[in-house]
Amino acid sequence: MLTEERRSRIVEIVNEKKAVSVNDLVDILDTSAATIRRDINALSRSRKIIKVFGGATALSSLDVKTDEDAVGMKAKLNVEEKDAIAKYAASLIQDQDFVYIDAGTTTLSMIDYIQNKKAKYITNGVVHAKKLIDKGLETIMIGGRLKPSTEAVVGPDCVEFIRKYHFSKAFMGTNGISVHAGFTTPDSDEAMIKTEAIRHAYMSYILADHSKFDQIASVTFAEIADCCIITDDMVGKEYQNKTVIKMCKE
Repeated sequence: MLTEERRSRIVEIVNEKKAVSVNDLVDILDTSAATIRRDINALSRSRKIIKVFGGATALSSLDVKTDEDAVGMKAKLNVEEKDAIAKYAASLIQDQDFVYIDAGTTTLSMIDYIQNKKAKYITNGVVHAKKLIDKGLETIMIGGRLKPSTEAVVGPDCVEFIRKYHFSKAFMGTNGISVHAGFTTPDSDEAMIKTEAIRHAYMSYILADHSKFDQIASVTFAEIADCCIITDDMVGKEYQNKTVIKMCKE
């Protein structure tokens, strides 16, 4: 059996059974365990299946989120954790920074702790822009279509706007973090904005409390290795091996 044919068959088996061990695949496909492990690694990297200890599971077995809570609802969740993350993130801003601040509840809390008035700030969050201005900070508001549920500016015009700039630091929100799926959001328009901001930033930080880990929304906007994660609790080695984790409690 050719490699591509065998790997296609593995995907079919995993999707059918939802979870399968290396030994099961060895018996079904009559090949070596080493070959099966190489196949699982390759298929996991291409996101056709999920590699787990001793075997693989189907992508469809995960609870993939396709919708998003309104800002008011999200603001009530994990308040203390978000506050600690926000305070730590704000402390990273230096005098010469040109800072991108993504829309989101944790990034909004971050503005409360910003002390640096020499840095410049740009955001796609309507409430974020107002808060930055009220603090007397030099602020640029990105133009585009307003998404009511997240109070964020999104759309192609927003992407084109961002392409003109280069940020020293970007502080981003996310709906989910997964070793396999990366950083995810339910909205394709927001994903485009996030991807572009990260692409144009020298250093990108994801602000995420512990509840965001091992969660997957429907659209990936960056790979795990693309950003440093600021969080409130220790995460597994599978994440630590992929990117830099900064603990706000340190």
